[in-house]
Amino acid sequence: MVEPAVIKLFQAKGIDIKEVHPRLESKRDEFSMEIDIMAVDETELVLVECKSRLSKDDVDELLEKLPKFKLSFSHYKNYQVYGAVAGIEIDRGVDRYGYKKGLFVIKPSGDTVAIINKDGFKPEIW
Repeated sequence: MVEPAVIKLFQAKGIDIKEVHPRLESKRDEFSMEIDIMAVDETELVLVECKSRLSKDDVDELLEKLPKFKLSFSHYKNYQVYGAVAGIEIDRGVDRYGYKKGLFVIKPSGDTVAIINKDGFKPEIW
């Protein structure tokens, strides 16, 4: 549900996404990691963690991955990296927790999904 909408969602937020890569994996010794969705343009990328039920632990897990991403995927070392979490169901308060931590928050909206961060939201850059 999230992957097909990612390009339009982030283009609407001013991030000119050109490509979407599902299930990205790096096996670099201590820097191995898995990413559910990576959306990328020439200088920016968004890492999206997708869950059927999004919890605070899921948000914290992504927040741990973000600073290490460029160590696992060194060819993106000069990119601005943003984070996003998506959930079909979101535990109470987790949406607010996510965007207070600088993440985009994505949840179902009708037949598709939407970024629920308020206008004026400034995402954290890793």
